[in-house]
Amino acid sequence: MPAFRPRRSVLYMPGSNSRALQKARELPADCLIFDLEDAVAPEAKDTAASLVAATIRAGGYGQRELIVRTNGVGTAWFASDVAAIASCEADAILLPKIEAADQLSEARRQLNKAGASADLPFWIMAETPRGVLDLDTILAGCPEVQVVVMGTSDLAKELRIPHTPDRSGLVNTLSQCQLTARAHGLDIIDGVHLALDDTEGFRLACQQGRALGFDGKSLIHPRQIAAANELFGVSAAEAAAAREIVRAWETARNEGHGITVLNGRLIEQLHVDEAERTLAIHAATK
Repeated sequence: MPAFRPRRSVLYMPGSNSRALQKARELPADCLIFDLEDAVAPEAKDTAASLVAATIRAGGYGQRELIVRTNGVGTAWFASDVAAIASCEADAILLPKIEAADQLSEARRQLNKAGASADLPFWIMAETPRGVLDLDTILAGCPEVQVVVMGTSDLAKELRIPHTPDRSGLVNTLSQCQLTARAHGLDIIDGVHLALDDTEGFRLACQQGRALGFDGKSLIHPRQIAAANELFGVSAAEAAAAREIVRAWETARNEGHGITVLNGRLIEQLHVDEAERTLAIHAATK
């Protein structure tokens, strides 16, 4: 397992589609979310949970991070989801529509009762107005949360915001959640782009998400993987520039200096920290 886990491309996979789950072993996505919630019809939910558990146990996914999105805590399907997936060796559980810390406590209680590892991480969806407003409190009360995932489709519906190419109605909410996640030292994943044939719009959404500070993009189709990996990844030129910063800093430190200038730009420790992070991403995604 790499020291740094890239999360540039986070692909939702319908938990009831055996063929898609098998094919995912060959896809270049960083993370796979086996979805038991929105992508599965009510009559197929129990079967889907068992299928996902068996598929993960079978392995073959390499370094891809495997996450199971359950149905919501308190729904009729949550207990059966937990019973099926508790010991399937997923990397994390994604909990939808989280609005309060006690939902996470209840999820942990049920997972522990079902025999799940006590340190199984949570990912959580930020997809309701209450969940967004209380995100800081939620994260403060649950150190097991590892990643926040934006549920922009549900948010747009709840906020009565139209889907526009520039996502202007969601920018403030996206930035608020990104700030909150970073305050807790967590990764945060941007929401989905629903227009599958809108290649240029998808690229613009990825560029916007990266500019807003997101770590990656949640995806609904394999055709979106390559662009997400490119636009949330590190180019060869960016890696070369980061190496140059690190080398210049090492030279300055060896000479007893606390700062240096590279190509007319002041370099301090904070720039070196970011350069080293850039190189870690590059190394993990080569």
